[in-house]
Order: sequence, then structure tokens, then C-alpha cells
Amino acid sequence: MATEAAPEWLEKGDNAWQLAAATLVGLQSVPGLVILYGSVVKKKWAVNSAFMALYAFAAVLVCWCLWAFRMSFGDELAPFVGRPDLFGLDQAGFLSRQGFAGAYPAATLLFFQFVFAAITLILVAGSLLGRMNFRAWMLFVPLWLTFSYTVGAFSVWSPKGFLFKAGVMDFAGGYVIHLSSGVAGFTAAYWVGPRTAKDREAFPPNNILLTLAGAGLLWMGWTGFNGGAPYAANIDASVAVLNTHLCTATSLLVWLILDSFVFGRPSVIGAVQGMITGLVCITPAAGLVQGWAAMLMGALSGSVPWCTMMVLHKRSRLLARVDDTLAVLHTHGVAGSLGGVLTGLLAEPRLARLFFGDDPRYVGLAYSIKDSRGGAGLRQVGVQLAGIAFVVVLNVAVTSAVCLAVRVAVPLRLSEEQLAAGDDAIHGEDAYAVWGDGETYEQSVHGGYPMTANPVASKGEDMI
Repeated sequence: MATEAAPEWLEKGDNAWQLAAATLVGLQSVPGLVILYGSVVKKKWAVNSAFMALYAFAAVLVCWCLWAFRMSFGDELAPFVGRPDLFGLDQAGFLSRQGFAGAYPAATLLFFQFVFAAITLILVAGSLLGRMNFRAWMLFVPLWLTFSYTVGAFSVWSPKGFLFKAGVMDFAGGYVIHLSSGVAGFTAAYWVGPRTAKDREAFPPNNILLTLAGAGLLWMGWTGFNGGAPYAANIDASVAVLNTHLCTATSLLVWLILDSFVFGRPSVIGAVQGMITGLVCITPAAGLVQGWAAMLMGALSGSVPWCTMMVLHKRSRLLARVDDTLAVLHTHGVAGSLGGVLTGLLAEPRLARLFFGDDPRYVGLAYSIKDSRGGAGLRQVGVQLAGIAFVVVLNVAVTSAVCLAVRVAVPLRLSEEQLAAGDDAIHGEDAYAVWGDGETYEQSVHGGYPMTANPVASKGEDMI
């Protein structure tokens, strides 16, 4: 029976799945990317890198409830942004308010969309690890969320946005999240400046096993990332989940094969990069393509970003000049764009109907040609490309403006002394009590046994 807590319009199964999916996406950030960032960087940057992710998660939630949610999904202020208000704090109103999508409360939708906004800022941080002033990051997060993320989300995802009305297909964030973070991260890296020459030359992970743990949380969390996009526990959610993992596994294997063939050995970090590009590439298409198309997308996401990262990056003066710490431009910007274009080519009409409803505009070029509707497919590819162009221009312009504004208040880059010291100078805290940054101590705290990188040192010789 319907009650005030469970009105007739509430689908409890959908609500339960949506809350679970949101939690899975949240776990991608905390602890997933907190662990990954803290372990994939040089030891002296472990605390700072992990904390940049944790801070962004908290700051975005507060801003999201105060104004950013309604700017992303509220009443239209302009064709590309909504009107801000305190909707997220109106707990009493949630009793009677249904979300604009899905048969569940607006509170569920607000939380689900929050975790997407949060992970976008955390992905931007991946380009800036190892040199950005933390105080500058504290200012950057709410400003970029307000003036960039909300515009992209409203334009592409809100039913009132101009790109949504134009027919851009972005199933779960290939444009709004990944292309945005890749371009914004690269742009911010340009303004912040590079790491020290020593860090750019050698920046080994301080714990590869923890890197894999963080990557695993990211991969499994993507079940909620793409599986929650249909806003219901339905067939399309199941298709999206299966395609997500199929594309990702294929991408990882292709990247691994390329590393083994070109460099002579399989790279663990390379495999993680291939995993990420697969997750990103399938995101705009997860519930819109067949399984064979997901594997094809995986093969391309494991090879095209590999080529841009390993070949084009070294040959391009601009790309080589900008210090994108974790290559977010390649893993998210290139892979997100690739996924968006492939969605326009491979979206299957029946699956598109499950997500977009009975609208003949949503069809991949390959299927439109088969059905003698080539014009519709060409239009869809054109719309996808236009969406990419808008997101790129938006993020270059807004990210540059935000960085220049923050620079007026505080330096974007740490001082040379802080860059040399790392975590201890910034936070007064050290990630590990025993191990040095690529070095070993002469004397261990455990029983006085000397820590050494040379276990066969001769008798009486100092062990280093």
C-alpha cells in the first residue's frame, strides 16, 4: 500500500538500483581514485595526490546541493545552463518531488548525478598531480564545477539543453565527464606549468599493487557508472553493464599486446591505461550498441589512444610541452571523443529506442545505411562531432579563465622548495614511515637491520 514514504509513483526496485549504482560510482572516487592517485605517483607526492581527490569529492557535494545541481538539471536560465537555487537542501520537498527521470525521488537523482560531477573534478586532478598549489586547487574545484561542468551537463543531458534537443547521444558521460576532464586537465596543466625536471624524467609509482587495487575499484565501479544511466533496473541497464566490461577487457588486452610487441615486455601501468581507455570509450555508447560493436570499440580504444600517447605525443611540440601527469588528455579526452564518434556510427536503433524512446533520429550510420536512411546516420555523426567541438571549446575557454582568476588570488604552482620536498612541505605528513623516495635508509627501525638495495655487499662495506 502507498504511504507517505513510498508513494504510488515510486518504483522501489529502480530506486534501490539507482542508489546502489550511485554508491558504486562514489566508490570509484573514494576510495578508488584516492588509492590509485596515491600509489601511482612518486612517493613524495602520495599524500598530496590522494588528498586532492578526497577534497574534490567533499567540495563538489556541498556545491552540488547549494547550486550546481539545479544549474545542471533545473529550470532553464539559458539554452546551455540552468537556474541555480537551494533545491538540494529542501529535504521536505523531496517527499513529493519525483526526479525528472526515473520513478524515484529527486533526492536519489541528485545523489546519483553528484557522484558523476565529483569524479569529473577528480579526473581533472590527474593532469595536475605533483606540482599544483593545494590552495589553488581548493579554489579551482568550485569555480570549474560552476562554470564548466554545469554547462556541459545541462547542454548534453538536461531535456532542456540545446545539445540534448539536437540529438547528441551520450549514454553515460563520454562527453560530459571524460572529454571534459581530458580537455580541462590538459588546459589547466598548461597554465599551472610542469613538474620539476627531475620528476618529469623519473616518476615511478610508489606502490604498483595499490595502483591495481585502485584500478580494480574503478573498473568494477563502472557497473554503476554505465548501468545506472538508464535510470531504471531494466534490460538496457543489463546491456550497458555487459558491454562495459566486454569493451574494457578487449581494450586492456589490445594495449597489453601493443606494449609487449613494441617495448618487449607487458606493462602493468600500460594495462591500467588500456583498461581506462576501454571504460571511457564505451561510456557514451554502453546501452546503445551490440556486443560485437563493444568489442570493436575496445580494440580501437586500446590502440588509438595508445598511438596518440606513445607516438603522436612525442612528435607534437604542444603535447610534449604540456605536462599532463597521468596522460588524462589521451585516456579520457581522446578515448571519450573516439567513443562519441563510434556511437554515431554503431548505435543500434532498437537499443536506442530503449534509452531515448521512439525517436527515429537516434540511429548509427552503419544501421541507417542498411535501412536506406543514410541521411539520418550522417546527421547523427555530424551532431556527435558538433557536441565534441562544443565541449572542447567550452573547456579550453572556461578552464583558462578559471586558472587565470585563481592565479590572481594564489599561485597555481608550488614553490621550488615545496616541489623539492613534496608532501612534508605541503601537509607536514608522510605517506610511509620507513621507505624513502626511491632510496633506502641505512638503519631500519625494525631491530636495527640495515635496509639495503645490495644484499651481497662485501663484509665491512657500507650498505646503501
